[in-house]
Amino acid sequence: MTNRTNPPPQSPGFPINWEDEHQVTRRTFVTFLLLLSTTFVASTGLIGLLNWLRRRQASQLAPLRIAQLQEIPIGGVTLFHYPTASDPCLLIHPSAEIFLAYSQKCTHLSCPVLYQAAERQFYCPCHAGRFAVEDGRPLSGPPKRPLPRIEIKVTGDEIWAVGVQA
Repeated sequence: MTNRTNPPPQSPGFPINWEDEHQVTRRTFVTFLLLLSTTFVASTGLIGLLNWLRRRQASQLAPLRIAQLQEIPIGGVTLFHYPTASDPCLLIHPSAEIFLAYSQKCTHLSCPVLYQAAERQFYCPCHAGRFAVEDGRPLSGPPKRPLPRIEIKVTGDEIWAVGVQA
Protein backbone atom coordinates (compact mmCIF):
# COMPACT_ATOMS: atom_id res chain seq x y z
CA MET A 1 0.00 0.00 0.00
CA THR A 2 1.37 3.39 -0.99
CA ASN A 3 1.28 6.43 1.19
CA ARG A 4 -0.17 9.37 -0.77
CA THR A 5 1.01 12.05 1.62
CA ASN A 6 4.59 10.91 1.52
CA PRO A 7 5.44 9.68 -1.93
CA PRO A 8 8.28 7.28 -2.29
CA PRO A 9 11.58 8.86 -3.11
CA GLN A 10 12.19 9.12 -6.81
CA SER A 11 15.21 8.04 -8.56
CA PRO A 12 17.23 10.90 -9.98
CA GLY A 13 16.65 9.64 -13.55
CA PHE A 14 12.82 9.56 -13.26
CA PRO A 15 11.60 12.65 -15.21
CA ILE A 16 8.19 13.23 -13.53
CA ASN A 17 7.87 14.85 -10.14
CA TRP A 18 5.33 13.01 -7.98
CA GLU A 19 3.61 16.24 -6.82
CA ASP A 20 3.14 17.44 -10.41
CA GLU A 21 1.44 14.26 -11.52
CA HIS A 22 -2.29 14.75 -12.11
CA GLN A 23 -4.57 12.22 -10.54
CA VAL A 24 -7.65 11.18 -12.49
CA THR A 25 -10.53 10.55 -10.16
CA ARG A 26 -13.25 8.01 -10.87
CA ARG A 27 -15.76 10.85 -11.28
CA THR A 28 -13.55 12.56 -13.87
CA PHE A 29 -13.04 9.31 -15.75
CA VAL A 30 -16.79 8.51 -15.79
CA THR A 31 -17.56 12.07 -16.94
CA PHE A 32 -15.05 11.68 -19.75
CA LEU A 33 -16.63 8.35 -20.80
CA LEU A 34 -20.12 9.89 -20.69
CA LEU A 35 -19.05 12.84 -22.86
CA LEU A 36 -17.27 10.53 -25.30
CA SER A 37 -20.33 8.26 -25.58
CA THR A 38 -22.61 11.25 -26.08
CA THR A 39 -20.34 12.52 -28.84
CA PHE A 40 -20.44 9.14 -30.61
CA VAL A 41 -24.24 8.92 -30.37
CA ALA A 42 -24.66 12.51 -31.59
CA SER A 43 -22.23 11.89 -34.49
CA THR A 44 -24.08 8.74 -35.52
CA GLY A 45 -27.38 10.63 -35.44
CA LEU A 46 -25.90 13.45 -37.51
CA ILE A 47 -24.58 11.03 -40.13
CA GLY A 48 -28.01 9.37 -40.31
CA LEU A 49 -29.70 12.74 -40.71
CA LEU A 50 -27.30 13.78 -43.49
CA ASN A 51 -27.90 10.49 -45.35
CA TRP A 52 -31.65 10.95 -45.01
CA LEU A 53 -31.42 14.50 -46.39
CA ARG A 54 -29.21 13.35 -49.26
CA ARG A 55 -31.68 10.58 -50.20
CA ARG A 56 -34.54 13.04 -49.99
CA GLN A 57 -32.76 15.45 -52.32
CA ALA A 58 -31.91 12.61 -54.70
CA SER A 59 -35.58 11.71 -55.03
CA GLN A 60 -36.39 15.32 -56.00
CA LEU A 61 -33.86 15.75 -58.78
CA ALA A 62 -34.47 18.25 -61.52
CA PRO A 63 -34.89 16.73 -64.99
CA LEU A 64 -31.95 17.15 -67.34
CA ARG A 65 -32.11 16.98 -71.13
CA ILE A 66 -29.45 14.52 -72.28
CA ALA A 67 -29.79 14.35 -76.03
CA GLN A 68 -32.15 14.03 -78.97
CA LEU A 69 -33.07 10.57 -80.25
CA GLN A 70 -31.33 11.00 -83.60
CA GLU A 71 -28.06 12.07 -81.94
CA ILE A 72 -27.37 8.57 -80.61
CA PRO A 73 -27.13 5.76 -83.20
CA ILE A 74 -27.89 2.15 -82.28
CA GLY A 75 -24.87 0.91 -80.34
CA GLY A 76 -23.86 4.47 -79.54
CA VAL A 77 -22.96 6.01 -76.21
CA THR A 78 -23.22 9.53 -74.86
CA LEU A 79 -21.52 10.89 -71.76
CA PHE A 80 -23.49 13.27 -69.57
CA HIS A 81 -23.41 14.44 -65.95
CA TYR A 82 -26.32 13.85 -63.61
CA PRO A 83 -27.46 14.85 -60.97
CA THR A 84 -24.42 17.08 -60.42
CA ALA A 85 -21.53 18.14 -62.64
CA SER A 86 -19.26 15.71 -60.74
CA ASP A 87 -21.43 12.63 -61.48
CA PRO A 88 -20.54 11.26 -64.93
CA CYS A 89 -23.11 8.96 -66.54
CA LEU A 90 -23.41 6.99 -69.76
CA LEU A 91 -26.47 6.87 -72.00
CA ILE A 92 -26.46 3.75 -74.18
CA HIS A 93 -28.61 2.88 -77.16
CA PRO A 94 -28.18 -0.92 -77.39
CA SER A 95 -31.16 -1.59 -79.69
CA ALA A 96 -33.76 0.31 -81.70
CA GLU A 97 -36.26 0.94 -78.91
CA ILE A 98 -34.07 0.74 -75.80
CA PHE A 99 -32.12 3.48 -74.09
CA LEU A 100 -30.27 2.76 -70.84
CA ALA A 101 -28.33 5.09 -68.57
CA TYR A 102 -25.98 4.31 -65.68
CA SER A 103 -23.54 6.11 -63.50
CA GLN A 104 -20.04 5.84 -64.92
CA LYS A 105 -18.48 5.36 -61.48
CA CYS A 106 -17.55 1.79 -60.62
CA THR A 107 -19.14 0.72 -57.34
CA HIS A 108 -15.82 -0.69 -56.15
CA LEU A 109 -13.52 2.36 -56.05
CA SER A 110 -15.31 4.88 -58.31
CA CYS A 111 -13.08 4.40 -61.34
CA PRO A 112 -14.81 5.29 -64.62
CA VAL A 113 -16.36 2.28 -66.34
CA LEU A 114 -16.19 1.91 -70.12
CA TYR A 115 -18.91 0.57 -72.38
CA GLN A 116 -17.89 -2.42 -74.49
CA ALA A 117 -20.55 -2.80 -77.17
CA ALA A 118 -19.21 -6.12 -78.54
CA GLU A 119 -19.43 -7.83 -75.13
CA ARG A 120 -22.56 -5.86 -74.11
CA GLN A 121 -21.04 -4.97 -70.76
CA PHE A 122 -19.30 -2.24 -68.84
CA TYR A 123 -15.64 -2.70 -68.01
CA CYS A 124 -13.73 -1.09 -65.16
CA PRO A 125 -10.04 -0.94 -66.14
CA CYS A 126 -8.84 -0.32 -62.55
CA HIS A 127 -9.59 -3.82 -61.20
CA ALA A 128 -11.14 -5.61 -64.18
CA GLY A 129 -14.68 -5.33 -62.88
CA ARG A 130 -17.48 -6.08 -65.33
CA PHE A 131 -21.16 -5.07 -65.25
CA ALA A 132 -24.13 -6.22 -67.33
CA VAL A 133 -25.61 -3.64 -69.68
CA GLU A 134 -29.19 -4.85 -69.15
CA ASP A 135 -29.39 -4.06 -65.43
CA GLY A 136 -25.94 -2.91 -64.28
CA ARG A 137 -25.37 -5.96 -62.04
CA PRO A 138 -21.76 -6.98 -61.37
CA LEU A 139 -20.61 -9.90 -63.51
CA SER A 140 -17.02 -10.34 -62.34
CA GLY A 141 -14.23 -8.66 -60.46
CA PRO A 142 -14.28 -6.99 -57.06
CA PRO A 143 -17.48 -4.87 -57.42
CA LYS A 144 -20.36 -6.34 -55.41
CA ARG A 145 -23.03 -3.68 -55.99
CA PRO A 146 -24.71 -2.84 -59.30
CA LEU A 147 -24.10 0.43 -61.11
CA PRO A 148 -26.62 3.11 -60.11
CA ARG A 149 -29.20 3.35 -62.87
CA ILE A 150 -30.30 6.72 -64.17
CA GLU A 151 -34.02 6.95 -64.79
CA ILE A 152 -34.65 8.34 -68.24
CA LYS A 153 -37.76 9.55 -69.97
CA VAL A 154 -38.30 10.03 -73.68
CA THR A 155 -40.46 13.05 -74.45
CA GLY A 156 -41.05 13.68 -78.13
CA ASP A 157 -37.61 13.29 -79.66
CA GLU A 158 -35.69 14.25 -76.53
CA ILE A 159 -34.18 12.04 -73.83
CA TRP A 160 -34.30 13.33 -70.27
CA ALA A 161 -32.67 12.12 -67.05
CA VAL A 162 -35.28 12.31 -64.29
CA GLY A 163 -33.88 10.37 -61.33
CA VAL A 164 -31.34 7.95 -59.91
CA GLN A 165 -32.00 4.42 -58.69
CA ALA A 166 -29.38 3.52 -56.11
